[in-house]
Parts: sequence; C-alpha cells; structure tokens
Amino acid sequence: MNGSNPSPQRRRDVMTAAACGVLVAAMVGAAYAAVPLYDWFCRTTGFGGTTQVASAGPSHVLDRKLKVRFDANVAGGLPWRFEPEQTSIEVRVGEVVTVAYRVVNESARETTGVASYNVSPPTVGGYFSKINCFCFTDQRLKAGEKRDMTVVFFVDPALAKDSEQDDLDTITLSYTMYPVRQPETPRVENGATPAPGRS
Repeated sequence: MNGSNPSPQRRRDVMTAAACGVLVAAMVGAAYAAVPLYDWFCRTTGFGGTTQVASAGPSHVLDRKLKVRFDANVAGGLPWRFEPEQTSIEVRVGEVVTVAYRVVNESARETTGVASYNVSPPTVGGYFSKINCFCFTDQRLKAGEKRDMTVVFFVDPALAKDSEQDDLDTITLSYTMYPVRQPETPRVENGATPAPGRS
C-alpha cells in the first residue's frame, strides 16, 4: 500500500528541482549585482585606471611634479568634436587643478552624449582624485552648440609613499564620449492629442 507519503525517489526529485531553482535565482541575482559590485571595486581600489572621488583637496602639497596629459575621443555614431583646452600641464602632487574640455555638436540636429573616463598607467587610478567632473552625466547639445566642461582633480600625496610609483612622471586622463539614444516621441495619429492619463 502506497499511502499518502511520497516515495524516496519522488522526494529526491523535488529536492533536486528546488535546489536547481535556488541556484538559478542566485545566478540571476549575482548577474544583476555584478555591475555595481565591479564599479564599487574599481572606485575603491583604482583598478583598471578608475579614478577616485573626493569632496575637497588634500591638506598639503608636495614639491614633486608630474605631467598630466589630457586625451579626448568620440565613439562612432556621435557627430561631435571633443577636445581638451590644453593637451598637458605640469602639476604638483596634492595640488588642486581645474582644466576644461570643449565639445561641439557638428550635426544639424540635437544630440546627446555621455562621457566615460580612465587614467593611465592603470596603477595610478587609486591616487587620482576628482572633486568635480562631467563624466556619466548626459550632455544634450543643440545643432551647432558648443559647451565648455571642467574637471577639478588632484594627485593624492599618498602616491609618494608607494615605491612602485617612484619612476612615475606622466599620467594620462582620457575621456571618451558615447552617443545616448533618446526615447522616441510617441506618434499621434490624425493630429489628435492624447488626453492626460489615458493611453
């Protein structure tokens, strides 16, 4: 007589299915968490040339000087000219510096772009701190519009305590502008305007 209790094989099947479901859910959750965790890791450690964020400059400036080069690139599909105001400057470690980049929309229509950045060599990312930056903020430019955008940064004096940076004399701050696709305006047939709150 079978009774109401499931067989051992049935219990094993149910347990296996449940374990697989939990595993799939965990993998999906990990996939969604991977990007913010990686971003946090890069910002914390400077991995891959990711710079740091600061609210104020350091309390002291060192005599050691470094050359900081500025690089600007535009990804395909964005009809912009993008360039630094100057290609390089000499800065003292710990000195707060403001530099400008200029962007021009060379198309006959409004377009939107967003900048990402990194510094090289990658090992210096943990010592390169930005107080103000235009990166990761949508920049919408009308046809032919020009815009100057500033970056405020410093090289952390802690760099002088890192023996691996003893031979460092040049840092390159590189930006790339990418196109941002704007949502299409809903089409209204027969010239009618949709009533508020109705689809």
